[in-house]
Amino acid sequence: MKRPTAAKALFMSFGAAVAQDYNAPPPDLSTLPSLSLFDTWRPHIHVLPPAGQIGDPCAHYVDPETGLFHVGYLHNGTGIASVQTDDLVHYYDVNENGNYSIVAGGPNDPLAVFDGSVIPNGVDGKPTLLYTAVSALPIHWTLPYTRGSEAQALAVTYDGGKNFTKLEIPPVIPEPPAGLDVTSFRDPFVFKNGELDQALNSDEGTWYTAISGGIQDVGPGIFLYRNLSPETFTEWEYVGEWFNAPANSTWGNGDWSKVNGYNWETVNALSLDREGYNVNGKTFVTFGVEGSYAPIQESVTSMHAMLWASSGGVSATEDGDAVFNPDMVGVLDWGLSAYAGAGKVVPSTAQASSGSGAPDRFLSYIWLTGDVFGGVVGFPAEQQGWQNTLLLPRELYVKDIPNVVNNDLVQETGSWRVADDSGECVELETLGIDIARETYDAITSAPGFDEPDRTLTSEGVIPFNRSPETRFFSLEAQISFPASARDSALQSGFQILASEEESTTIYYQFSNESIIIDRYNTSAAAETTSGIDASPESGRLRLFDIDDSCASKGSNGDKDNGHHDHGHGGKFKHNKGPALHSKEGKRQVGESNGEHIETLDLTITVDNSVLEIYANGRFALSTYVRPWYANSTDIRFFHNGEGEVSFSNIRVADGLYDAYPERAR
Repeated sequence: MKRPTAAKALFMSFGAAVAQDYNAPPPDLSTLPSLSLFDTWRPHIHVLPPAGQIGDPCAHYVDPETGLFHVGYLHNGTGIASVQTDDLVHYYDVNENGNYSIVAGGPNDPLAVFDGSVIPNGVDGKPTLLYTAVSALPIHWTLPYTRGSEAQALAVTYDGGKNFTKLEIPPVIPEPPAGLDVTSFRDPFVFKNGELDQALNSDEGTWYTAISGGIQDVGPGIFLYRNLSPETFTEWEYVGEWFNAPANSTWGNGDWSKVNGYNWETVNALSLDREGYNVNGKTFVTFGVEGSYAPIQESVTSMHAMLWASSGGVSATEDGDAVFNPDMVGVLDWGLSAYAGAGKVVPSTAQASSGSGAPDRFLSYIWLTGDVFGGVVGFPAEQQGWQNTLLLPRELYVKDIPNVVNNDLVQETGSWRVADDSGECVELETLGIDIARETYDAITSAPGFDEPDRTLTSEGVIPFNRSPETRFFSLEAQISFPASARDSALQSGFQILASEEESTTIYYQFSNESIIIDRYNTSAAAETTSGIDASPESGRLRLFDIDDSCASKGSNGDKDNGHHDHGHGGKFKHNKGPALHSKEGKRQVGESNGEHIETLDLTITVDNSVLEIYANGRFALSTYVRPWYANSTDIRFFHNGEGEVSFSNIRVADGLYDAYPERAR
């Protein structure tokens, strides 16, 4: 029997009395009673607690005894809670009503518990949490740092994750490395890495932990530690600031990776190949950025970003410190509110993988912060009774882009590298980003409809023959552009959640190689209520020139990497550089030899207010949309009339599942 949470029970007790009329213009929503909007924009398939605020994803692990995958998160700024899943579709609260597994209040953590990660077979063979224990506040990269305010401590669960019991010992990493004036020292992430084992002459299968932070007046970085006590996990050796960047610098000209800011948080380290996770694969890191976009300024802005980097090789200095040498850097999610990503290795033996036959893989969850960074105190927190969500689980892997014409577009320092150069064509590699296959299959298998292919040349919007009946749907489509689009002002895509009063426009724009989400007209409530952000969101995606004849020439044919998706090196730079570089012997952009522009392959998911856009197996952009009117469900084609564009393979799955079968709705 489903039992309502406390917040939901209160809502149900007076919900009928405060029912909203979604066919009438919205009032000032901040004047509505508490919890009166609990269900209005609440998602159904994303990870979030029964009520209250969700924070950073952290403390994920696969339970070695049950095979269940635990997805943890900070909750209400008080502690860590979690859900568990056996299929990456349905989630079950580990503790009733989403109660905590660990909270602050011991000798090591009197003030707060920050992020941590789990060694699945740790102390006593049980899941063991290494987490940041906080003993002094405030902590911010702009403030002088109090040494010892953030320490790394251990806790163990003996009851399947319901409680993580703190070990009655001092923190195992009590303070930052000696002699360093750090910006922060938190969010330990435990992992194994074959390249590090070899570079540092470690025993095979050694555990490492990456701790996030940076050095004052120098820049952000990752502090790396090696475990020397495989049974107790109490001895950790510092092996250097593994990866760092100059303060507020960029990779290349910054177009494909934003800026590095002044401090890093929630660093993850992972080893990948083209199938998924491989301890001996290429080393990647993901990291949250704190800082400012402006290289020189007198005031601090609250800029956050969620980035990734790949190493061109892991090495060691003469002193034995580890060194991460990046050869490509990119964005894990371009959403301005997408932050604090954290993941975990999910082996093929986990229950979550048994049904799909998935290989060993790394799954990452990202926090969609929404109104937290906006500083909104009243709406929507009080009226909704919940704040924020985690985004859909994503499989990360090495993504290949075959048969790419070897022209100027390839040569820029960006979020890709050249894996194979055969002359006229190259094969590129980048970080692959896909919705976890089980989640994707559940989303797209909902009943739905196909829309006929369409070619547009005129400016305007054209309604679909049929539109979703709900605000819980996925839209998949491929969009093809002519070669002339490269030098045009073409904008084309879709309007969703549309009616006469509201619409959200999603389109690709060639002038800056970006996918744009125009939210100006998304919500009528934004006109009556402060705190509903209507600003546009955007992210960069280069569509390369493709020559399919290269495959027949044997240069680098298509490879099946097992995913459902339909690196050129450089150094950090402070100044903007030219967008494209010419190389002798390379074809210039615009030269024709029968090639075509890469097709834009879109997957758009709408879970009530949560919008996620995935493209070409290597791009993600997420944000909130909050339409008010009940009839704002239409989908339309959008084209600005510049050139010709063709839409094909258009499929809508209408009506998403309920991810929480044991929660009352």
